Amino acid sequence: MDKAVVKDALILTIITLCAGVLLGIVHEITLEPIAQANYKAQQEAYKAVFADAASFEDVADFDAEAASQATATAHTDLFDGLNIALNGLVEAKDASGETLGYIVDVTDSDGYAGDITFSVGIQLDGTLNGYSITDISETAGLGMKAKEEKFYSQFENKQVQSFTVVKQKPADDTEIEAISGATITSRAMTNGVNFALAYFQDNLGGEK
Repeated sequence: MDKAVVKDALILTIITLCAGVLLGIVHEITLEPIAQANYKAQQEAYKAVFADAASFEDVADFDAEAASQATATAHTDLFDGLNIALNGLVEAKDASGETLGYIVDVTDSDGYAGDITFSVGIQLDGTLNGYSITDISETAGLGMKAKEEKFYSQFENKQVQSFTVVKQKPADDTEIEAISGATITSRAMTNGVNFALAYFQDNLGGEK
């Protein structure tokens, strides 16, 4: 075998190994800061939907996959053909440790640009505190308006079974006026909130 070829192969192998080691080191270095940033963002979302809570505790026995499947199956009239999943369930507690309500983490994959992940706060009596988005890639100036108060405030302090999207001024608490030019995003957010409400009502209380 040509010595030059062997030499080049060895050099390439060494470079590849070194690159792999360096990537591994960089991954380990960035892993903790990324985890901390994600944790901080999640806690901020929880605080946004339960401002009066002193602490937030994961519900240990919550099975996200099973809960998602059960909710979709029990409410095919609302969710048939939709791509919505529950990601987590958290108890919002006051300073004395009493439960104020629950936060349901949801991902709706039916947004205009794909996944939208957000946290939904629900009081023990079923009153919706609202939602806080943690991940969204909708169109700037259109779907991204789901993060603006004009849209998300429509969900706040409402006690209903579910919401529907309308294109005119809402006639009652169950109606959500769509973002102009972003009906798909508006429906994705509304369906995701409905999914969280349905899970809550089926398993944790709320309006029957």
